[in-house]
Amino acid sequence: MNAKQIKDTIARGGRVYGTLITSMASNWPTHIAKTGIDFVFIDTEHIPLNAETVSQMCRVYAACNMAPLVRIPSTDPCQAGRAIDSGAAGVVVPYVETEKQVCDVVGAMKLRPLKGKKLDNMLSGTELPKAELKDYLRNYNANNLLLVNIESWPAIENLDAILSTPALDGIVVGPHDLSCSLGIPEQYEHRKFTEALRTIADSATSKALICGIHFMGCGPTSLAIDWVKLGYNLLIQHADVLYVAQGLSKDLEMIRRGLGDNVG
Repeated sequence: MNAKQIKDTIARGGRVYGTLITSMASNWPTHIAKTGIDFVFIDTEHIPLNAETVSQMCRVYAACNMAPLVRIPSTDPCQAGRAIDSGAAGVVVPYVETEKQVCDVVGAMKLRPLKGKKLDNMLSGTELPKAELKDYLRNYNANNLLLVNIESWPAIENLDAILSTPALDGIVVGPHDLSCSLGIPEQYEHRKFTEALRTIADSATSKALICGIHFMGCGPTSLAIDWVKLGYNLLIQHADVLYVAQGLSKDLEMIRRGLGDNVG
């Protein structure tokens, strides 16, 4: 899929599925493509990937028909623009709590290549683009997907304003940070956490926005199903490195027990 196909699928009531990719092995995309996923999540907030590597990953996965969504390190709009220039189909902005943070990134992704005073005027509404420029900006940026992380109680309190920001395509919940902000760290089946997820999903879907969530080491896979049923339509399922580690650990434990070796 590409960014447009993701948006169109969700607009029709469908869901899209992806996973967090950390491996930079050249043959990795070929194997990942066989799983049938729709997109890959490339995280530069917590994983030390340089710009050239991110760009290579984006272009290879896009060529394999898996839309690369890049989480940038901060709410800095320059980082968002750089990710798009690197080949990202979409950007995930971490730990957003205000509409101002969203608006700034909108400028970098939906009004590019405008910068400086011209961009400030456009964002503030003191200047409106003439027809020719308006059409150009819309077409030039049509396939740039803008998602923001909802990861805290202040973000939920300000959710309506955040989701009302023009040109925002949707949200992605970060369960770990959200659980900590709610004061129930990693208690993903706690009623308070479930209610928070429901509130976020109801608000996003009521505005016809993409509603995503990252299920990563949060419990049994059945819990991911429960979360999606709350109204989430974009699922980032786990991570390649964790699948490898868990699969290897399981196999080695079985082999060692079968051979009578000590299992430490």
